[in-house]
Amino acid sequence: MTPFPIRLVCGGLVAGALTILGGCVTSTVQEIRETNTGILPTDSIVVLGRRSRPSNAETELDFVSCVSKSVGNGRDKLNVIGEQTFLDAMFPWFEPRTAPVNARDLPRLIGSAPLAARMSELGLRYVVWIDGATRRTEQAGSLTCTASPAGAGCFGFLTWENDSSYEASIWDVRSGTSAGKISSDAVGTSYMPAVIVPLPFIAPVRSSACSTMGDQLKVFLQQKS
Repeated sequence: MTPFPIRLVCGGLVAGALTILGGCVTSTVQEIRETNTGILPTDSIVVLGRRSRPSNAETELDFVSCVSKSVGNGRDKLNVIGEQTFLDAMFPWFEPRTAPVNARDLPRLIGSAPLAARMSELGLRYVVWIDGATRRTEQAGSLTCTASPAGAGCFGFLTWENDSSYEASIWDVRSGTSAGKISSDAVGTSYMPAVIVPLPFIAPVRSSACSTMGDQLKVFLQQKS
């Protein structure tokens, strides 16, 4: 994999005129390039995730949507077909019963002549398949809340660490081959001190992983290497 610079992102909490620094996130992005890429102004991409409900391993649908929006915004934005629009146009190939479970199943579908023709009608050049999840890896401290006739309040201190780890597999529809992979990892620690009122300082772990993956996807697809 080709490593890229580590990014540090900190969240904030605003209360009145007071800004308190929240949890910080360390994010990294890496890529594996298997072939040259390039995309024309008339070409489009789609970002997909696992749809086989119910599944504990299913990529969060809002993360898939976040990456799709990230790639479709900014000065270097790409033409992105919405996931639901794509699913409707590709019926019935990507319905939950027939949809690929992981990226390894994509070549079988992309190699289908009727599906390839439908994708060509949409101007689709690349399919981006995302696997991964955000998980809480550590937690420490305690928080106690009480209520009495004199009032209510919470006391204590909680801290926890979240780890967002996602991998995007990029498939070239025209050639029917894998163009490469991009992985985005973000780790951050959040805090919640409480003296009467809990004050959560949340590290933006998943949004940081989304941002780094979206930015790198645009670079990966628009540059030849």
